[in-house]
Amino acid sequence: MNINLIFKKVNMPFQDFENLPIKWSDHEDIAIKLYEKFGDEFGESKIYRIRFTQLLDWILEIPNFVGTREESNEGHLEQIQAKWVYEWRDNQ
Repeated sequence: MNINLIFKKVNMPFQDFENLPIKWSDHEDIAIKLYEKFGDEFGESKIYRIRFTQLLDWILEIPNFVGTREESNEGHLEQIQAKWVYEWRDNQ
């Protein structure tokens, strides 16, 4: 395959990265979106006390999120909580 053809497929304007679909496995991207939405309203202890049902609802409301409620699991939600805490810490 022509190497130039490969780069043309990947070359997209920077703003298009904001419109990429977000999946359940994109824990860090989801955490960033949650931090952008809530900012410092939720600190570390408060993030870990969020009920998974509430967290799930917030995740499903994220623009460009393509996952479903049925695809969620405790492991994904725990990872998202942890990444959200890291995101919060990085912004303190």
